[in-house]
Amino acid sequence: MKRILSLIIAMTLLVGSLGLLTSCFAPADDGEVEEVAILDEVALGAKFEIPDDFKIGFICLHNENSTYDLNFLRAADTIKEHLGLTDDQVVIEKDIPEDNACYEAAIRLVNRGCKVIFANSFGHEDHIIKAAEENPTVQFCHATGTKARVKNLANYHNAFASIYEGRYLAGVAAGLKLNEMIENEEITADEAIIGYVGAYPYAEVVSGYTSFFLGARSVCPSATMKVRYTNEWYHYEKEKNAATSLINVDNCVLISQHADSMGAPSVCETAGVPNIAYNGSTVTDCPNTFIIASAINWAPYYYEIIKATVNGTAIPTNYTGTISTGSVVLSLLNTGAAAEGTEATLKAVAAELIAGTRKVFDTDTFTVNNQKVTEYLADVIDNGDYQGDTNVIIDGEFVESGDDFRSAPYFDLRIDGITEINN
Repeated sequence: MKRILSLIIAMTLLVGSLGLLTSCFAPADDGEVEEVAILDEVALGAKFEIPDDFKIGFICLHNENSTYDLNFLRAADTIKEHLGLTDDQVVIEKDIPEDNACYEAAIRLVNRGCKVIFANSFGHEDHIIKAAEENPTVQFCHATGTKARVKNLANYHNAFASIYEGRYLAGVAAGLKLNEMIENEEITADEAIIGYVGAYPYAEVVSGYTSFFLGARSVCPSATMKVRYTNEWYHYEKEKNAATSLINVDNCVLISQHADSMGAPSVCETAGVPNIAYNGSTVTDCPNTFIIASAINWAPYYYEIIKATVNGTAIPTNYTGTISTGSVVLSLLNTGAAAEGTEATLKAVAAELIAGTRKVFDTDTFTVNNQKVTEYLADVIDNGDYQGDTNVIIDGEFVESGDDFRSAPYFDLRIDGITEINN
């Protein structure tokens, strides 16, 4: 079988498997890996004329060694090729910490003539806002931020995607793998324990691991989850140690993560523990254990903000991409590690999510302290007080993200079945 080494990003280009760190892992027994696509490609919009003096700037927390940052950078490559931008028109600042260095990077990009500037980390926000206030003719866009609605600046915008849907789909693949392990008598139903390496106990991470868990439990009702935090977005050793503890101490039989290195996947490959990755395929280094990965594809948003800036039209204050816009994507499914029937099941569930007939945070599917959640005030309007202000339970669903509320996740409920080890 032909080995496919690409990660579908639901765009005009396909993103290759990460291969972020060198590895001594052996390939699968036959030296081949078969992968299949679950979500259909979604084409970017039509090309349009861009002035020669147009430039877009990017500020990244880390560099290509971080799966998170690599995901943004690959999307930048996609939009660059699609719109025919030159090297001089795409200016990238890497390894920019969440302090005044971010403001300084933003000003450098302004001075280099960038018309729109995009920053990718939560802690960049206040520094980007400062730059936006001082440079009203430049558009500033920020991933994972929460303050655009409150600041109400015409040139400052937040963006995210309904990644919880991608996480849910990846969770379904995990649940099917647990079922296979139970059927093969590798584990009992009570031993279907998922381990999750989380960066921080923030809403973005909690929303992600909860949607993943709900996907798994939708097909494997006995599944439970244990979460260990690293309190770092990107730290190979801490992520490796967390995964090791989840397997050896907490008896977890499948691992996923919201963390940005190959630490957890490498542990899984060595231990022979199934793994669901994030932000890209690890099949090259982990052919025997990698199943699938979910990710946000930022190319559609880059397209929209470039087009709006060139045309002088408004950029949304909060933008939330979806599966339908090509913003929520899955890697190719590694059929050699996935349970039989995973491809068909994922395609069916994805169709339900797109149609709206299945809701990730359906309140009939989870409880908190053994009680159904009928009302919840979430911290949607970020006034800096960390107080709930908006009821987000609507028609039996916790409504997460979206243009009507804010783009960044705010789901922070701790539901039954999930245990945080070190929060």
